[in-house]
This record gives sequence, C-alpha cells and structure tokens, in this order.
Amino acid sequence: MQSMQLPRISTSASAFVLLLSLLVGLPSSARTKRSARVRRAAHTHMCKHVQEPRETSANMVLRGRASWYGKYFQGMETGNGERYDRFEYTCAHKTLPFNTRLRVTSVLTGHSVVVRVNDRGPFRKQRIIDLSEKASRELNLQELGATTIVAEVVAPETPLGPTAAPDNLLALCLGDPHPHAPFTTYTVDPAAAPAPVVAPTTTAAPAAGLLAAAPAAMAAPQAATFEVQVGAFESPTDAQMVLAKIQALDPNVHVELASDLLDGRQRSRVLVGTFGERPQAEAVRRWLLVWGIGGQVREVALR
Repeated sequence: MQSMQLPRISTSASAFVLLLSLLVGLPSSARTKRSARVRRAAHTHMCKHVQEPRETSANMVLRGRASWYGKYFQGMETGNGERYDRFEYTCAHKTLPFNTRLRVTSVLTGHSVVVRVNDRGPFRKQRIIDLSEKASRELNLQELGATTIVAEVVAPETPLGPTAAPDNLLALCLGDPHPHAPFTTYTVDPAAAPAPVVAPTTTAAPAAGLLAAAPAAMAAPQAATFEVQVGAFESPTDAQMVLAKIQALDPNVHVELASDLLDGRQRSRVLVGTFGERPQAEAVRRWLLVWGIGGQVREVALR
C-alpha cells in the first residue's frame, strides 16, 4: 500500500503562514505596541521630509488656522528628537527653527499662549501650526477643533504658558498683506499702534470700516429676516470678547448676545446685524471670516 503524499509548501509560503499565525496569536497589548511603533515610524518619516528651517526675525508674524494633537501621539519622537509630551507648552511648525518661541493668539477670543517649536507639521492642508494638548486648552481648541491665530516670534527667555494678548493685536491683523490666503507669514513693526480699521479690498481705493464692505442697513436694528451668528459659547466671557472684537473692527456695527439652552447646556450666541436679504448677510459673513471670525447666516425666525 502506497503512502499518501502531502502537497509540498514552498519556503516563502510557509514563512507567510507562520508569520500570520504569530500575528493572530499576539495578545492585544502586543498588537497595540506594534501599532504604536508603526505610528511613530510614520510620524518620524513625515517630520524628516519637510522644508529646510527658515530664518526668523523679531518682527515675524504668522497668520492661519491652528489645530492640536494629543494623547494619540504621546511619547512619539518629535522632529527635534524629543518625545512628545501633551502636557508641555510645545507646537509643531513646518519650517521654523526648533526651540523658536511663539506667542500664539486666538483671533476669535484674544486668548494667548507662549509655546516652543519642537516638532514638524501640521501635515493637513490649510493649517499653519499644531499645538500640544495643554497649549490648545488655553485657546479653547478642545471645543473649536481649529481656529484662526496670529503668532509672533518672541525672545528665547519668554516664559512658556498662558500670557496676555499683544496690545497691538488689531495692528497685527491689519498688517496681513494676504488676508484672503489660507495662511501667510509677514512682518509687522512690533511698536505699531492699532491702525484705523479698513475693510480688505481688491481695489486700490481703501474702504472705511465694515459698513463700506456691507450694506448700510447693518448700522442699526431694523425689521429684517436674516442675521449672522458668530459662535455659540459655553462661557459668556468668551462670547463677550468676540462681541468686543467685532465692535473694535467697526464701532457702528450692531452686535448683540443671545442666551439659549442648547443640548441641555446654556450657550451664549453672538448675533451680528439685521438684514432684509440673505446676500447682505452673506457679504458681512465673508468679511468677518477674513478676520478669523467664523459665522453662519440664519433666518431670524429660526432663532
């Protein structure tokens, strides 16, 4: 009686089967560690393939959207070889030299924090800076996700952490030569006093104030159907700061606060203008967006 011949398996196939069985048999903790190593390797790879560091100056200002990264990256190697610590005041930027210190200010709320560059990124489009988790809390990014900021290069000895907003914040915003770009870097005289507010325009002739960029109907309340809602804040103080910022851009603008119960929580909404037609409200919404103030057009009846 002939013995039954089993099919022969190639060495490479055997190795693959063995590897697969080992991976399947790995405990969840081992698979988690392996996944973490893969993430670290990918992060390190991206950090090493960015532009060369650019020169900095005391007058340098960055304007754009800021986001944050947290515990998912905890312990990973940063661009300068440190380990990412979400409880430190650090940030990632694509080109600024490592250890550069920045005062980052939310254009929306006026809150500021000083951070140190120790990583490369962000790698998402239309982002200019990634803040550590701790730094992001100072700008309320846990709730917002991302926000428009202006960041200034400050002295190396500047203490890290929350700090006062710059006295010339409005001048820093007005000094932006490309307000319609998603992000930009430019220089502004740090001693510059706040300049008169002018609306961004593509023509050579300057326009005076928000009312020049939108219908004059915005100057005072009237019977209307549309308004621009700028955020819904848990903190009434944050809402008041946004209201004050809009009024600083144009003292003639009509802005008010509305308090509502949303999802079981008390929220303060900032409402801008009263408009008889949607295009009027849309013009103001787009103008506010240039200054980092996001909003949406709503019908008054839906309040």
